[in-house]
Parts: sequence; structure tokens; C-alpha cells
Amino acid sequence: MSAITTTTPIVPPAPAARILPTSVEGMRIYDPALIARFHQKRYGAILRRFLQIVLPFAWWFVQIRFDKLTGQLAKNEVKRAVTLREILTKLGPTYIKIGQALSTRPDLVPPAYLEELTKLQDRLPPASNSDAYALIQSNLGAHPRDIYAEFDETPIAAASLGQVYKARLKTGESVAVKVQRPNLIPAVSLDLYIQRSLLVWVNKNIKFVKSDLPLILDEFGRKLFEEMDYVQEGKNAERFASMFVNFPEIYVPKIYWEFTRRQVLTMEWIDGLKLTRLDEIQQLGLDASKVVKVGVQCSLRQLLEHGFFHADPHPGNLLVMQDGRLAYLDFGMMSEVDVEQRYGLIEAIVHMVNREFDALARDYVKLQFLKPDQDLTPIIPALEIVFGQALGASIGSLNIKNITDSMSEMMYDFPFRVPAFFALIIRSLVTLEGIAITVDPNFKVLEVAYPYVARRLLTDNSPELRRSLTELLFKDGSFRWNRLENLVRNARDARDYNINRVLDQAVDFLLSERGGSIREKLLDALLSGTQTNSTENVQRLWNLLREDPKLEPSRLFQLSLKILSKPEGRDLGRQVATRLVERELARLLRRTLLPKLPSPTK
Repeated sequence: MSAITTTTPIVPPAPAARILPTSVEGMRIYDPALIARFHQKRYGAILRRFLQIVLPFAWWFVQIRFDKLTGQLAKNEVKRAVTLREILTKLGPTYIKIGQALSTRPDLVPPAYLEELTKLQDRLPPASNSDAYALIQSNLGAHPRDIYAEFDETPIAAASLGQVYKARLKTGESVAVKVQRPNLIPAVSLDLYIQRSLLVWVNKNIKFVKSDLPLILDEFGRKLFEEMDYVQEGKNAERFASMFVNFPEIYVPKIYWEFTRRQVLTMEWIDGLKLTRLDEIQQLGLDASKVVKVGVQCSLRQLLEHGFFHADPHPGNLLVMQDGRLAYLDFGMMSEVDVEQRYGLIEAIVHMVNREFDALARDYVKLQFLKPDQDLTPIIPALEIVFGQALGASIGSLNIKNITDSMSEMMYDFPFRVPAFFALIIRSLVTLEGIAITVDPNFKVLEVAYPYVARRLLTDNSPELRRSLTELLFKDGSFRWNRLENLVRNARDARDYNINRVLDQAVDFLLSERGGSIREKLLDALLSGTQTNSTENVQRLWNLLREDPKLEPSRLFQLSLKILSKPEGRDLGRQVATRLVERELARLLRRTLLPKLPSPTK
């Protein structure tokens, strides 16, 4: 492979080129009003692009209409889905991204089309080097030969939005240089302008369309513009790295800000292997399954702990380094999950695993899949069918892809609407599971994930999860000991789980003001059954706790002192003693004072 080499001094990059206020090229964020001002009088460009878009779609619709008239709609559905994928690919970056977005929307797209759109690739022939070099010069103020000591002339990757070159800085570091495609923003903005104009017309003139289609497109446009801003991508990478400073198994490449602008990104070069190259990983003496588990744990923390997650974890963006660390690349497609959504997802996972489908239906309302006034009566049995079959005998048999496929059919039949944040989560998890299954056909993402969820339920002091834990453990006034045992057993396998900290937090919560209702329910549970049953339940739980090698016996003595030192603890002890005495006294009175029943006559 040839390379540009130079030994001249580093030329400091010039400031970004001045952006004319009327130029769409200079847009950093999606602005439909500015896009409209720029494009609305470019009649020739609009007409040419409109025909490029409409003609292939019109022919596609004609074929579907013919299939319907001849009764071949079902027979040719997969064939038409393939045609749609090919049309989107030929139309370029905007439509490739639209197809990828639709591939995560089972509420909008029939299952056969979903399956085909998930195959949509954004790999395209690279732009010419002259265009790439010109863009580097306009952003960094100098030709690549004056900035980099070496710069390979052949891109190592080319996608819909940009291409990547390998280079070396004059200070010796190997770097990856990501260069945006030329004229990308004008081309994408023209597509968005045409689409938005059509959707505005549809909303005004077609009465049965209830959704705000321009608003949906605007959300897509905002995400696409974020992905085209490489300064934002660099900030995303550094934010992601800060989340995992105490997670040494995860690595994020360094961003070289001196050589990064809106259309050019220079980041540390990572030598590594794709997770799918199993033989080479094994030759390094590494366990690919272990690395996949690290990836699953990392994804869970992104989604449920930090609320900032990598939405495109395909094999090219996840590399196994020689020392076994998992390196994340390409931070253009990121998304956020707010606190309420995070807790809602944890609750939904717990209700799904425990087959509480009525509660799961309510979770879908909380997560905005269903409207608050939606009648859940017909939906609960459908959820039971979908998840009951998917769960099989245990969580170990759960497969996200199977669930997604089943949910796709159900969502298409019921009034579900997939929130934008969840569409990206589905894409992320299905992709990650696909990688995991390639490594180990028996790998189950949720089997690895549930210990983390169990640990969060036992250790998170948020009111939402404490309420969720209470609902899980108590039902109809009865304490479900088996659920508590299952949580403790699963949580032991989670990273950062410490039984001593869990017991500390449990005692603190029980003795707090918020724990008052739990104390009452727990007291009733301990004393409502027979003494034998209560003793057996407590003994089983104690044996389970003792199996944990991290348990410190001295901590139990300290906890006992803590309970006795607080008024709430002393009051709880008095209530236990009082109720035990009352129960035994009542039994004694029944045995001694009540007359014996006569024996039945033969």
C-alpha cells in the first residue's frame, strides 16, 4: 500500500473555514427552516432528485399492486422487500439511514420487510482521494502531507457518510483519520427537504394519517446531523471513556483534537481483531466468550446505569486487543435514555423474567409504547403467548432475536408505537446478540444480563427500584421467599456485587422511614404461616447467604448492633416478640379451653 510521506514540520491547523450564514454546508445542527430557505428555489436540483426518488418507488408500488390484484402478495413479499432494500441502497446515505431506522420499527414495518432491512449495508465505493484531501485541507488548513508523517492512499473502510484512512502523526502515533464524503450535507439536506415537504402535504391532505410525520422526520434529521458532526463524535467518545474509567476491560481510543474538525476526525489507531475472528483470537490465548460477556455487561451499564449508549455495536466497531481488552470504535451513533426510562426497562425485564404479564403490559404504558388510556385486556394474553414461548423453561432459553421477531408480529397487530430511544436499543441488543451467537451458539444475552438486573434491584436505593423490589417480593400480602432467593442467587454472578454491602443497605432501608411499610409486611410474612414454614424459609435464605465467599461473619454482629441501636430496630424486635407470644398463647388457649369435637359415629 502506497503512502504519502514527509519530514516537514507540523503545520498548525488553521481555524475552520468561515461559514456563510445562508449556506447549508455550514449547518452544525438540523434546522428545517434554514434547509428550506436554501433549497426551495433550486427547482432544477429538486426536480432531478425528486424523479430519482419517485420513479423507482413508483415502479415498486406498481409491482405490489399487481401482486395484490393477482393474489400473489404473500408469495412475492420477500422479493419485494429485497427490491426495497436495493432501492434504498442506490439512493444513497439518507435513504440507507432511513432503511436502517425502519429496520428497528416493528410497529411500522411488516415482519418480512424488517428481516430484509436488517441486512441493509451502508458500505459504498470510496470518494476520490482528491476530494478527501481537499476536505482535509479546508478543515485543517493544510494538505495531508503537511499534517501527517504518513497517510495511506487507500481507505481502509468506506461507508455512507465517510471513509477512514490509516496515518501516522509526526510525533510517531498511528492514527485513524475519518473524512466525511464531499458535499454530504447539501445532498442529505436536499433529501430531507423533499421528504419533509411531502410529509407536510400528507399530513394536511390525508385525513386518516394521525401521526405527526414531519415531527418524526425532524427527529431522524437531528440524529443524522449529529452523526455528520465529527467534533460531536469526538466528544461522545470522551464521554463514553469517562463512564468506564473503572472498567479496565473496556478501551476507548484517544481523540487528537488538534487534527479534528467537523468533517475530519483523527483518533488513535487500534490494532485488534473483530470478535467474529475466533481462530485468531484463540491463537492469542484469549477467550472470546469472556470478551463477549464483557461487552454485554458494558452495554447494560450504558443502557441502565449511565443512560448514554453506543447504538451501533457491529463487529467492525468492536475490536479485541492483544491484551484481551474490548475496544469500542465509531461514536457517531449514540443515544440517551433518561432516568425514568432506565428504571422502566429494569422493571420490564424483572416482570418478563417472572412472567408477570399484566405488570409487563403496564410497563409498556410507562415506557410510552402504549397510550395511557389503552385497553390492556387483549394485549396481556398476547404478551403471555410471545414471552411465554420465548422464555421456555427458564431465562437461559431466552433469545432476543426470537422475542424481537415475535414482538414484531404482535406490534404490527396492536396499537404499539416504538419510542425512538427503544428502536436504537433493539438494534444495539440484537446486533450484540448476533455477535455473541457467532462466538458461542448457546450464548444467551439475557442469561448474562439478569445478574446485573438482580444486583441493581438489591442495591439501588432509588424509590422506583425499591418499589419494584417490594412488588416483586410481596403479592396479596404474602412474602415470596423463592423470588428473594432467586435474586440473591443471580446477583452473586454480577460484577461489583458485594453481599456485605447489600446487607448494610437492606438494614438501612428497613430501618428508614421509607422502609416502614416493608417492616410491617415482612413481619406479617414471618408470622402469618406456621412456625415450621417460617423457620425453613429463613434457614434456606441463610444457607444461600453463607455460600457467598465474600460474606464477613463479623459484619452480621455489627448489623445486629445497628438494629438494636435504632428505635425502629428495637420496635421491630418488640413486635416480633409480642406477636410470637400472642400466637403461642392463642394456641394454648385453644387447646385447653375449647371442647374437643366428638368422634364421628360409625
